[in-house]
Amino acid sequence: MSSQGETSPKPEQRRPSEAVAHPELGGAEDAAVLAKLGYKQELRRNFTMIEVFGIAFSIMGLLPSIASTLSYSIPAGPVGMVWGWFLASGFIFIVGLAMADLGSAMPTSGGLYWWTHFFASPATRNPLSFLVGYSNTLGLVGGLCSIDYGFSLMFLSVIVVANDGNYTPSNGVIYAVFLGCVICHGILASTLSKVMGKLQTVFVIMNFILITATIIALPVGRAMNRNSGSYIFADTENLTTWPTGWAFMLAWLSPIWTIGGFDSCVHMSEEAANATRAVPYGILMAIGSCWLFGFILVIVIAGCMDTNLSNVLGSPFGQPMAQIYYDAVGKQGTLGLMSLLFIVQFLMGLSILVAASRQSWAFSRDGALPFSKFFRPISKKFGYIPLRAIWGCVALAALLGLLALIAPAAAQALFSLAVAGNNLAWGTPIFARIVWGQRKFKPGPFYTGDRLSIPIAWTAIVFLVFGIFLSMFPVGGPNPTPATMNYTVVINSCVWGGSLLYYFIDARKWFTGPKITIDTDDLTEEQAEAIRDEGLIVNGLNPAHGSGEEATVGAGQNLGRDEKNTSVVS
Repeated sequence: MSSQGETSPKPEQRRPSEAVAHPELGGAEDAAVLAKLGYKQELRRNFTMIEVFGIAFSIMGLLPSIASTLSYSIPAGPVGMVWGWFLASGFIFIVGLAMADLGSAMPTSGGLYWWTHFFASPATRNPLSFLVGYSNTLGLVGGLCSIDYGFSLMFLSVIVVANDGNYTPSNGVIYAVFLGCVICHGILASTLSKVMGKLQTVFVIMNFILITATIIALPVGRAMNRNSGSYIFADTENLTTWPTGWAFMLAWLSPIWTIGGFDSCVHMSEEAANATRAVPYGILMAIGSCWLFGFILVIVIAGCMDTNLSNVLGSPFGQPMAQIYYDAVGKQGTLGLMSLLFIVQFLMGLSILVAASRQSWAFSRDGALPFSKFFRPISKKFGYIPLRAIWGCVALAALLGLLALIAPAAAQALFSLAVAGNNLAWGTPIFARIVWGQRKFKPGPFYTGDRLSIPIAWTAIVFLVFGIFLSMFPVGGPNPTPATMNYTVVINSCVWGGSLLYYFIDARKWFTGPKITIDTDDLTEEQAEAIRDEGLIVNGLNPAHGSGEEATVGAGQNLGRDEKNTSVVS
């Protein structure tokens, strides 16, 4: 650790390692793994594996998400609802396996764009990493918007039910409820940081209470009018003007949107204890739980809903799920269940804001977001959280939510923004790994194996590309009107085109990928050894212990981004 002719500093002369050994932040082993990726530990590791699973499962918010997306699945009838859920969820689980391989090997909050930069070719790594970072960030904020927009519709549907359908909220009222919800989430995400991990367990319990109540209440309430097994598993409908087969495929959008928060496990990885295991198992547990319990729920819903599907979709309550509850348990039961539904939906929004803020913070840490220096600081006062990034996400969500003032069709694009934006962000690092960077891939404790990993990755890529195209189709049929148009293609073209335009006009001059933030004076022996094993050479560390200045050279020039997996950071 010292240069030739110099004496190594005594242990007591070294500053205590805030990056690793700080008791408020976490253990040395996790920080050593993070140091391999070039980052010092800045966030407190207070999430267990179950709590990492909890934040993903809470974001998915199984029943509220199914309720919010019934307009995609009901037009295809029970077959679309039931088998569409089962098949799409299976493919999503395959995507989760591919991401789990990466999450176990390299757990960092900015994982998706970090992995892209690490594995992509020298010519493509910077623009692709930049694109993935923006697509993922805006996709997560779009997810926050869609969840909170769904909350506002559910909240107002309770008022409509209470008034026996004699009240119709305006777009302005819907936006006002949406805005109040987003601001509340910002306040809670800022002030509950010390218990946020524990709250995820509470959120999971709330989800299962709602699931259990629905599974019991609907069959009991519809005891005399339950649908047959042949109707549930074999009846095909088509309330669109698309061919029946394509209407079935559009029903996949319900599970694709619902089971869409599993990358939150990656974004929470720098706050997770034993991250190399917590991240992959959190991903798979969340997807697997939604696959199973979602399949049960759609069977129950299909078995208890009115067979006149137009009545369900055109409910005066504004929510198909409200009509399904009303037909089964009457007005008072509907008020109770819908109230529980919007409470769980509210909790979903809080969880995804936490995840979105971590991705935004990680991207600003690497200098890629506008005003990165402003959003970069961590608030110790509020519990080692990216406070400014939280409120940046709140502000952006409030602006995107203005689409609700235009028309329902424009607001619906928020749902698809989350799908298309995140699908691109998930698929690109998987593609980069198997096309350009497979020989640089070093598996973590979780690994699907040499024989299965590549086929799993290719299957995931094909499904994600299909999901992007699917999310851009008008749900009702071809030849849409302005009121029924799917504006996802417009919004995502702006996101992707704008990101690349920004990169090639300006950001290419300064964006070189993820940055090194480790401080050579803040390294323990374990960290230093881990960095040497990784092939990262930091001036002052190898061969000599240096000045302790924080390195900020772009990762395109370090962390083994060259083909020999070695580099020098000055």
